[in-house]
Amino acid sequence: MASGRKNRSHKSSSTIQMTAGGSAAAVQQVQSSLQPLLFPLLLAAALFTVSMNPRIQQNLVLTWSFWAAALFIMAWLGVLFASLRQSGASRSFEIVLRPQHYIQAMVQCSLFLYWGYYWQPVYAHLWLLVGQLLFAYSFDILLAWSRRESYTLGFGPIPIIFSINLFLWFRDDWFYMQFLMIGAGFMGKEFVRWQRDGRRVHIFNPSAFALGLFSVVLIATGTTNLTWGREIASTLTLAPNIYTFLFILGLVVMYFFSITLVAGTAAIVLFGLSALYSATTGVPYFIDSEIPAAVFLGLHLLITDPSTSPRTPLGKLAFGALYGLGVFGLYSLLGVLGVPTFYDKLLCVPLLNLSVIAIDRAVNSINNVGLVNVWNSHWQRIRPNLVHMAIWIVVFGTMSLLGKTDGRHTGDSVPFWQQACADGLSNSCSRLLQLESTYCGDNSAWACNELGIHYLEGRIVEPDQDLAMGYLSRACELKFQAGCVNLLEPSEVAHGNPRELDLRLMLRQGGLNLMEMPTRDLYSRACEHGWEFACDSLVASL
Repeated sequence: MASGRKNRSHKSSSTIQMTAGGSAAAVQQVQSSLQPLLFPLLLAAALFTVSMNPRIQQNLVLTWSFWAAALFIMAWLGVLFASLRQSGASRSFEIVLRPQHYIQAMVQCSLFLYWGYYWQPVYAHLWLLVGQLLFAYSFDILLAWSRRESYTLGFGPIPIIFSINLFLWFRDDWFYMQFLMIGAGFMGKEFVRWQRDGRRVHIFNPSAFALGLFSVVLIATGTTNLTWGREIASTLTLAPNIYTFLFILGLVVMYFFSITLVAGTAAIVLFGLSALYSATTGVPYFIDSEIPAAVFLGLHLLITDPSTSPRTPLGKLAFGALYGLGVFGLYSLLGVLGVPTFYDKLLCVPLLNLSVIAIDRAVNSINNVGLVNVWNSHWQRIRPNLVHMAIWIVVFGTMSLLGKTDGRHTGDSVPFWQQACADGLSNSCSRLLQLESTYCGDNSAWACNELGIHYLEGRIVEPDQDLAMGYLSRACELKFQAGCVNLLEPSEVAHGNPRELDLRLMLRQGGLNLMEMPTRDLYSRACEHGWEFACDSLVASL
């Protein structure tokens, strides 16, 4: 970098540089030499130190994953040092603190803290998150220095790592894949580029690129179980009022970076399509909400990267609408294919990133034929984004008043899906199987028994004797009497009411700790969800 060469005779110099969006960013030019190479070396050493934490040491594969990552960084650094020393070249970095990076990082950190308070594995993941950040910084630095003289040091890698971990992380025995996913994200940012507005820029949102790529691999190989993907998507609702919390966080991002049209349009499209489906079929489109919490998170913090989305108001509207349509369509497609549906919000983002230039061209062509662009009119002296935010606040408030956000959703009720399946309503039987499979996986003996009966009888699913016996064995192991009876005498099907523990597992939405809930309150909650035996029990106890 020219400024780096001119300033080699000085220790450092400081200036204030304006970012592309017009926001001030602090910049400090650091001396150009081989001394900056000590920084990634310190990061690799810190990564090795973090691996000594008891949380990491308790799993040998996890420990070796950290050690392999640290050794990889050190080896790469050694090769780069030898090359630079032989050629006599030097490396430098400048410190650039961009608001879009540190504000987004603070918003994401707030979500981790709130969500983790109600789902403890998030807090247990803390040291793994620290290790990923150390690896991401060192990888990004070495990748840049392998191609050019200067590296821009700031908060950039933090929102990328936080974004990846808000949607997907690998289990301890496979955690080395997490480092590969991070590397893929930064490689995509560095090498997959195009010409946009006269500048050479990256095509994909780095976190979305990594998530999309690894989602395809996991789906193709049938290895979703190697990740916490299902749990991450389903446990956000354990935090009470999660939609309101995400809405407030979203307002912060909207205010600073004018992404309201993207997020708001995506939410409105999804809400509208979901409501239309429900009115047509009599059942909800998404199982437990009008817009799944993880999707609501995605439309606020995954698709809103200003660098990889349209910049015109009409383009942002189109981008948000396409995200809503994409998630809606993928949810059904993945369900038909037997693939976990939580991938819906991840797979369409890279495709949308690829559509940005086409969207911009379409918008420009509309402007060229003289159609009115309402955002260029004189109808406001205040910032247009504040108007968009006000509209979004009204929309979200209306959704909340209608009970479509944090209120109890129709699809939360297993008895609802049982009745809908008996009535032959669209997709209701497959949704019932999906719910019961989830609860059986959580050790609900009642759900395992019901699944065994379904596969035994073959009324709503193809009969499968082996699967039936497996589920019934699981129910019996969990000491559910009807499961044991069905296992011994499969010709005489025995149902049973959920036990108290089953109810605590199946009614846990909303962040309440149902394991400590008084029995009467638990049965009252079960009665509200349509369990008639719970209502009868409450009446009998009066």
